[in-house]
Amino acid sequence: MLQLSHPTSEINGKIQITGSKSESNRWLILQQLFPNIHRIENLSNSEDTKVLLEALNLFNSRSNIQNKASEINIGHTGTAMRFLTAFFAIQTDVEIILTGSERMQQRPIEPLVTGLNSLGCNISYIKKEGFPPLRIRAKSSLNDELEIRADISSQYITALLLVAPILPNGLKIHFLGELTSRPYIEMTKQQLDSIGIDVKWLDKGLQVSPIKNISEQNVLVESDWSSASYWFSMLALSESSEIELSSYKNQSLQGDASLKQIYAQYFGIQSEIEDDVLKLKKITDFKFPESIELNLNNTPDIAQTIALTCAGLKIKAKLTGLHTLKLKETDRLEAMKNELKKLGVDTVITENSIELVAFNNVNDIPTIETYQDHRMAMAFAPLALKMPLKINDEAVVDKSYPTFWQDLRSVGFAIV
Repeated sequence: MLQLSHPTSEINGKIQITGSKSESNRWLILQQLFPNIHRIENLSNSEDTKVLLEALNLFNSRSNIQNKASEINIGHTGTAMRFLTAFFAIQTDVEIILTGSERMQQRPIEPLVTGLNSLGCNISYIKKEGFPPLRIRAKSSLNDELEIRADISSQYITALLLVAPILPNGLKIHFLGELTSRPYIEMTKQQLDSIGIDVKWLDKGLQVSPIKNISEQNVLVESDWSSASYWFSMLALSESSEIELSSYKNQSLQGDASLKQIYAQYFGIQSEIEDDVLKLKKITDFKFPESIELNLNNTPDIAQTIALTCAGLKIKAKLTGLHTLKLKETDRLEAMKNELKKLGVDTVITENSIELVAFNNVNDIPTIETYQDHRMAMAFAPLALKMPLKINDEAVVDKSYPTFWQDLRSVGFAIV
């Protein structure tokens, strides 16, 4: 457990943010499929990326393909579960059990499994129908068209897009339902486009053309915008402050780059990118709104950050488009409701929204539970600029931002 506070509520400094784990994990799968991608620069140092890399290394280390990695455990890492399910499923003559933590075995995988099986893959459930662990036995002959629900997780579709180019006839994906988190699909498409793979949007779907080889190249990963979100929040909750974050692009592939517009409009944070450095500055005379309403369907990973910024500034807020948050490392809507109550914040949650409706004073130092969810720890931490608080299970940040506490200390946070 850590106790956090800040003696001045003013932060200034320069921070190096690790590469985007979303981009990194996509590149790792693509590098496996296309060895002409020689080097991935600024690869994420997050636990998620390390777990995926270790799983791929384990798979590659077996000299006899029939004995390859009979069981791979990816712990809490949802991205690895989705991406590896598709990756292993299109391999030849390999049998693998893909499993994870207790929480991972409660997270649905059925839409992806059903889609892959409709292609001719051979995936079965070992325990509960529709959930990991999975037994994957690949087929040698695969179809080139499938349907998949698009309203649950964009990672199902990304997993299919990543393996689609090496299928004999490519792949046509038809969406069932409304597409959620479209920016993450756009990220995948643009990464594929950048290495010469033809991906086209259909009326309700995507089509990927097959390709045998790509040109030899190295790729560069932009730093993670989700990790930057906590610094936007810290500036909003601080006094006069400036922070520089590296390394970012004006033309980002990451949907969470919408932080720039959201925090400028509602929280008075001025931002600009010069020479790959994201410069943030607090507008000291900014007039905060009494309430805000945002649809975060395209960027659900920054919902906790925005909610906690509003809590710290006592801004009433209604955040919608959050149905996927119930299927993350924890039920993030329920978790936020529970922990915000400790800060004196009354909330109303539904299946796809959270509303901050009232703010009350608290006298005790609250202890925030993290529910094995990295974003719970990091979204609540900026509130230490307003009041002392404690964070349980602080190591959970390793999942996406291992140097988070070190970086907070570098800008004056007292952490004991």
